[in-house]
Amino acid sequence: MSHADTRSAARPAPDQPLVDVADYVLDYRIESQEAWDTARYMLMDALGCAMLAMKFPQCVKHLAPVVPGATLKGGARVPGTALELDPAQAAFCIGTQIRWLDFNDTWLAAEWGHPSDNLGTVLAVADWLSRSNVRNGGKPLVLRDVLHWAIKAHEIQGCYALKNSFNRAGMDHVILVRLASTAVATAMLGGNREQVVTAVSNSWIDNGSLRTYRHAPNTGPRKSWAAGDACRRAVIHALNAITTDEPGYPSALSAKTWGFYDVAFGGKAFEFERPFGSYVMENVLFKISFPAEFHAQTAVECAMKLHPEVKDRIEGIERIEIETQEAGARIIDKTGPLANYADRDHCIQYMVAVPLIFGRLTADDYTDAIAADPRIDALRAKMSVRENPQFTKDYFDPGKRYIGNSVQVFFKDSLRTEKVSIDFPIGHRRRRAEGIPVLLDKFRKALAGYLPQVQAHEIVEICEQTGRMLDTPVPAFMDLFAMRAGS
Repeated sequence: MSHADTRSAARPAPDQPLVDVADYVLDYRIESQEAWDTARYMLMDALGCAMLAMKFPQCVKHLAPVVPGATLKGGARVPGTALELDPAQAAFCIGTQIRWLDFNDTWLAAEWGHPSDNLGTVLAVADWLSRSNVRNGGKPLVLRDVLHWAIKAHEIQGCYALKNSFNRAGMDHVILVRLASTAVATAMLGGNREQVVTAVSNSWIDNGSLRTYRHAPNTGPRKSWAAGDACRRAVIHALNAITTDEPGYPSALSAKTWGFYDVAFGGKAFEFERPFGSYVMENVLFKISFPAEFHAQTAVECAMKLHPEVKDRIEGIERIEIETQEAGARIIDKTGPLANYADRDHCIQYMVAVPLIFGRLTADDYTDAIAADPRIDALRAKMSVRENPQFTKDYFDPGKRYIGNSVQVFFKDSLRTEKVSIDFPIGHRRRRAEGIPVLLDKFRKALAGYLPQVQAHEIVEICEQTGRMLDTPVPAFMDLFAMRAGS
């Protein structure tokens, strides 16, 4: 391209990825029953995670209007609170609740992420839009609509993640939450093709937040509200595209020098393994048993299997060998002092030490009180972590999507345990029959542990009847999660 060409003010046709996303959210019809069924469980699981997060004061502090008093009567509800907020801030709050404990669903490929993070946007927009519709004589959205948009948000985030590694460029995976939520929110609000393209182009122009807060020595709680922040930003982009004459930026990706590819992605265009459909929802991974970074889920299962054999011999352990995938070795192999909850739930050594000692791994096990047990750091110091090339190969295989780990314990008296290896956790698609009952139990306990008994019972009753759940109006459902006077 000549110098003159790069200075031309002629606006090009929109970049194809912008068009493809718009076409998908506006036109694609979801036919997969497996996707619909999985989406129903995903919604329950995510809301259960939100209720579990309400027990943690640092999470609750984030659940508020941007400035004190800036509530919106008839706005979107924030589950587990009495708040009614504008849809952007409600999206932040709901996204933060769902993500806080690192216990919601997961997607692992070249990029990682948690597609149910997008529910922050979907639920907030659906609730606010429904209440607005009713006030104006229209009809509310129902949960079937929520699942429809959630399937599409999952698909956009997950398909981008299959081949495009934003983490290797230093960006956090929530860049894809913002992308997917922006596209879906604009369509939910009635946007046309041009408006969806406009909103999505603005999402890319935001660039990405740095992963600094996920890695030593700066790991901190921002990783727990980063997805909520992406949800909030998505709603802003969607509303701007719908309510103003804001123009789009058609070559936001491909513009020489100033586009996303050149600025942030080493000049490379995006790659795609498959067209958008419902693949991601069908194959999504649930965190059912342990609130732990997903690359370590099977390592925790291995440690749980070894607990009966080692629990009475902790002091006699000489070393522990952990094998994991390349991604696990790169992001959660962490030595030295761990400063906070966020540090611990992204440390594979910590997540193996706790179940070896206690035979459990719960959200409370990342608190300062448990971390003060000297046996945990003593075991961490005896661990080695290395990549197992077969685990890495199976991790990227589109027919497997395994997340393998192995753990073996060696004692000072020359005895050793067996090497326990697990290829995929209970939340994997291949273990759905085993996993769904555990997921439902997690959901019921999460609601019962926070909401008043009558409300928790009614929510569970609705969710366990598929037809009734799908036809439930969004505002009625969200009202069931509201904290009422005297609760």
